[in-house]
Amino acid sequence: MKKLLLLLLIVWNTTYCTTPKTTTPAPSATATTPTQKKEVLTGAAQLDVLLPKLQGKRVALVVNYTATVGKTHLADTLKSRGVNIIKIMSPEHGFRGNAAAGEHVQDGVDTKTGLPVVSLYGNNRKPTSEQLADVDIVIFDIQDVGVRFFTYVGTLHYLMEACAENGKKVIVLDRPNPNASYIDGPVLSMEFKSFIGMHPVPVVHGLTVGEYAQVINGEGWLEGAKKCELEVVPLKNWTHNDAYSLPLKPSPNLPNDQAVRLYPSICFFEGTPISLGRGTQTPFQVIGHPDLKSLPYQFTPVDIPGMANDPPQEGKLCYGLDLRQVPVAKRLDLHYLIDMYKIFPDKEHFFVQHFERWSGTKALRQQIIDGLSEDQIRASWQKDLDQYKAMRKKYLLYP
Repeated sequence: MKKLLLLLLIVWNTTYCTTPKTTTPAPSATATTPTQKKEVLTGAAQLDVLLPKLQGKRVALVVNYTATVGKTHLADTLKSRGVNIIKIMSPEHGFRGNAAAGEHVQDGVDTKTGLPVVSLYGNNRKPTSEQLADVDIVIFDIQDVGVRFFTYVGTLHYLMEACAENGKKVIVLDRPNPNASYIDGPVLSMEFKSFIGMHPVPVVHGLTVGEYAQVINGEGWLEGAKKCELEVVPLKNWTHNDAYSLPLKPSPNLPNDQAVRLYPSICFFEGTPISLGRGTQTPFQVIGHPDLKSLPYQFTPVDIPGMANDPPQEGKLCYGLDLRQVPVAKRLDLHYLIDMYKIFPDKEHFFVQHFERWSGTKALRQQIIDGLSEDQIRASWQKDLDQYKAMRKKYLLYP
């Protein structure tokens, strides 16, 4: 065990504690680079395309605080243009983004617009017939991060299903996927379907929400293989290989680009006792546990309203790794999970009962227990990934 701890520290120090090479910062949404010469236009920013579709229609918005046109919220923008907005429907974290992960969101009234707010993360995640009865079109505009665990595509699925059943049209206003440049991870086995894994896609699926909506419709993933009347207002001046720095944090616990990049690789720890930094100001950028005293970084999770209610290891000093400055490869990196398992003293209780909700497969837990290398584990994903990539090509809107 002492040799293993020493080896882990040596690898960590040489890999992550060296001064990284100077790199060009990731371009912002409006940056100009040799491969991105024009400003990226989101679907919401193309009002000349959107407004004619809404004339004379009763409109509902499925949005959160990321649905902006410039610095103005889409609800305010459309209302100022005379669009008849009937209601707002809010996903996990709420309309204004002030609810912690997993916290139920209540119905209410938006004080700024005066519009009723219907929660899709409270009593029901699927809009009811009554909630859709007084609208003609539902607009979906939420910033996604391209990772299967993120619940906004689950909200999209249930919205499309409800609209298909009730004869309502869905318009998706597309936004860039900051993790779009690669596809990786095990494909979800449907026996582990849940709200953090609704569809047979890999952990990093390489789709924008507009493309994802087309896959849901085209592959018959709605209940009874129903088809939703769907229209996507696509991005302009963007490709899957373009770096994109999110102008707003996509959820309270993904506060910056580093957290968004690390999220696919370290979210597996949600299915273990390891803290991901929920309850700190650096969530998804630090990992640790009270029993890992040999590791160099220390942090103590605490309750933070709107970010972390009763976070794992609350009030306990955790020892672990600081990942705020580490280079993040464009692939799902399993070494964090494998290395933490190797040094965790109580291996029998390293994986919690519902670890498979995150992994999406029975295999990963056993592969790590059996001591398979990362390369061996990754090889076991390849056949399913190849099949997924072939299917995905039919629905791409961008190079």
